[in-house]
Amino acid sequence: MRGGTLQAIVLVGGEGTRLRPLTYGTPKPMIPIMGVPFLELALRRIKAAGVEHVILPSYHLPEAITSYFGDGSRIGLRLTYVIEEQPLGTAGAIKNVESYIEGPFFVFNGDVMTSLDLRAMIAYHEEKRGIGTLHLIHVEDPSSFGAVVHDDHGRISRFVEKPPKGTSPSNDINAGTYLLERELLEFIPAGRNVSIERETFPAVIAGGKKLCAYVTEDYWIDLGRPEHYLDAHRHIFDGAVPLGVPFARGGVSGPGAAQPPGTLVPPVFVGAGAVVEEGARVGPYVVLGDGCRVARGAVIRESLLWDGVVVGADARIEHAIVASGTRIGKNAAIGARTVIGHGVTVADGAKVPEDSRLVPESVPTA
Repeated sequence: MRGGTLQAIVLVGGEGTRLRPLTYGTPKPMIPIMGVPFLELALRRIKAAGVEHVILPSYHLPEAITSYFGDGSRIGLRLTYVIEEQPLGTAGAIKNVESYIEGPFFVFNGDVMTSLDLRAMIAYHEEKRGIGTLHLIHVEDPSSFGAVVHDDHGRISRFVEKPPKGTSPSNDINAGTYLLERELLEFIPAGRNVSIERETFPAVIAGGKKLCAYVTEDYWIDLGRPEHYLDAHRHIFDGAVPLGVPFARGGVSGPGAAQPPGTLVPPVFVGAGAVVEEGARVGPYVVLGDGCRVARGAVIRESLLWDGVVVGADARIEHAIVASGTRIGKNAAIGARTVIGHGVTVADGAKVPEDSRLVPESVPTA
């Protein structure tokens, strides 16, 4: 490739504030997707594109990432970890790892799931020969994002952050995957928090350098909000995005899929060692993590349960996310859009209101 061997940076330093309380104990890139940390799925996809060296700038709970992946040899990659002393933002994190960058490099946001063909993006970047190529997605309403304006040849001219509805000059938004030449690092000041979207890319354009838009219709979702995290699993179950791990589209799958007849309502994914008692009803659109236990009479729908969750008899959970080690008491009812943090115990008979966020100090009693 032009300029040397292709590397990748995955930005994994964010604190995941919108996903709290899940991210109090788990860094955002390590949240599970069908029982596999999202970062592992991303790294395997990067490897499939021909990249061998990935740099991981980290800040929040870095030991959870380093202890899981080690040197990367298990998945056939060489991983370099750079731990930030303070948050540096997207561009600041990239500048901070400059000494490891030898040539052109991908940049991935650690919370974006997409079906983007990385090899096709590489070919496009080589054809356009700009200083950087940005993956863009066309949306109906860019007001919640940032619009990117470009000409018919793909050259980007400006960025418009969260334009008021109906006023945007473009419906193409930044989808969080970049392929950059090393030269772009010259536009990033060192030693401070810098946003690549708001500061660096506009500076590159002002400096007369060529940034190119790579617009596709690929699947794309930001996993950084609980509702999007739930939506992503529904989309996976429905076959909208290739995942890279074995599961039965629209069916019952996972290492713990053998459960009493009638207890699982597809689509459902069941982790290793999970037990669903006869008389319970799990599904549709449910993921049970490894070692979960669901007692007789419990009903779980459209929810994600991480590892080791215990659900008592006749409890009800719908459209919720439950972190590892949580215990839901018998006859408890978990309101829709509730997010429960690690190790919480919900009392027998407790009624948790909709849209709740539960950490151990905020657990309701019956």
